[in-house]
Amino acid sequence: MGNCSGLQGRRKRSKMRKDQKLDSTSTDISTHEGIKTVGIHKVCEFSTGSVLCLCVVTWNMNGKASSEDLAELVSGDRRFDLLAVGLQEVPRRDVARLLQAALDETHSLLGEATMQSLQLFVFGPKNSEPSAKEMRIDQHAVRGCGGLIGRKKGAVGIYINFNGIRMIFISCHLSAHARNVEERNSQCRHISHSLFSKDWNPYARPSHLTVWLGDLNYRIQGLSTLPVRSLIRKNLLSLLTSKDQLLQEAEKGQVFDGYCEGTLSFKPTYKYDVGSSTYDTSYKIRVPSWTDRILFKVDGYSGIDAVLHSYESMDQIKSSDHKPVKAHLCLKFNNV
Repeated sequence: MGNCSGLQGRRKRSKMRKDQKLDSTSTDISTHEGIKTVGIHKVCEFSTGSVLCLCVVTWNMNGKASSEDLAELVSGDRRFDLLAVGLQEVPRRDVARLLQAALDETHSLLGEATMQSLQLFVFGPKNSEPSAKEMRIDQHAVRGCGGLIGRKKGAVGIYINFNGIRMIFISCHLSAHARNVEERNSQCRHISHSLFSKDWNPYARPSHLTVWLGDLNYRIQGLSTLPVRSLIRKNLLSLLTSKDQLLQEAEKGQVFDGYCEGTLSFKPTYKYDVGSSTYDTSYKIRVPSWTDRILFKVDGYSGIDAVLHSYESMDQIKSSDHKPVKAHLCLKFNNV
């Protein structure tokens, strides 16, 4: 089963400092856990037996948008309680309106956090506003703009208390290029330390669930593009995961200590020729990589487990050089 509690009950609870509250990294290297890869429990009863069911989507839009693509992004079974959509390189269009139009029959917008091209939206069932008892938004910019004016790097966050479940969603866009691993690590730390720091309360209860989503831009390390493409064609994706920078850095204790992620059973999501499902044929012939990720962590003392029911890319969407990634996550009370 894709079941993950962030601390797994194995470590003593430490006093939370202001610079650790979002916990994307750990300074205690001797006790780091890295990212736990969890499997998929395909059966989901949605609200039956669940505290909350979530659909989480991330997509780098590459500055292009269409109502058809955004409708496809949120298509499928909509019996989930909350939908979180994180977008990067968003064009200058009212994307919130287009998403709301696609979801109009079932869900309404509860909150949004935007920083130019970096945007995050949380939708809940129609007439569910009273269930969202508390909400805060924040943003943190980092150096670099992706080479284009108006394309921000950094993160936006939404804290929401929905039906008594405290959650933080963080949509980020980190620095590009394979060589900038340390820069991405540093950006994760700065985002973690800075988001919601203005109203941080040392006596506040921790969130039950923290979800990071976005274009993290970690790449495949140590293999050139042709061997990587050959392994993808042969569906030998498991041989590539050991070369994934994000998993490597987490294993070293640099980022996302104790977080969980589904198995990378879908093809790398970057970089494609726009309008196709063909990997980059430009003169750069970039190495395909899993740049687009969804990570989650449940507080180990919350009495809640997270069960992952799907983790997949959406290959049918072709208007960007990235493929969207979607996860279906349900929270349940555990037996403790």
